[in-house]
Amino acid sequence: MKKAIAFFDFDGTLTTKDSLLEFIKYSKGTLAFYSGFILNIHYLFAYTLKIITNQKAKEKIISHFFAGMSSVEFQELCSRFSKEKIPQLIRSGAWLEIKKLQQNEVKIVIVSASPENWIQDWATEINADLIATKLIQADNIITGKIDGINCHGQEKVIRIKEKYILENYNEILAYGDSSGDKPMLALAHKGYM
Repeated sequence: MKKAIAFFDFDGTLTTKDSLLEFIKYSKGTLAFYSGFILNIHYLFAYTLKIITNQKAKEKIISHFFAGMSSVEFQELCSRFSKEKIPQLIRSGAWLEIKKLQQNEVKIVIVSASPENWIQDWATEINADLIATKLIQADNIITGKIDGINCHGQEKVIRIKEKYILENYNEILAYGDSSGDKPMLALAHKGYM
């Protein structure tokens, strides 16, 4: 029996905007969002100049906005964002592609560098698996640190291969929108940028 699987990047591929930025605005408000980025602009410049990694820049931003928040409060915010905002961010063409694939019994997997916390509920609702960045929580408090490696670039391929035996699939599809998705697209029989 023919089996097929499709891997979708989330931010920019399925969504019209970066979900991390939208989640910060949703959680903290527009004024705190902009002031927080002004306070951390040196980290963004350092990342742009490749002085620090994508992971380090992301940890600095997440720590600024969420470190010290209780895990329960953080997850409640994530669940509300998932329900109220993510459907508004999804590209209509991407949504139609997912539905078409699901009608043809293709397994859908979202593979994201964004933290899993605000994507998981939406992924579950649409019957998709999720592979995403994990955040460290210590004593039920958000630390702002990433557990392991940010799910970006080659790490996406590593995580996919840890979870799926790709030889079991006759057709592997992948969808992305940035250079960080190229390793995942190279894994597929058909890759769409």
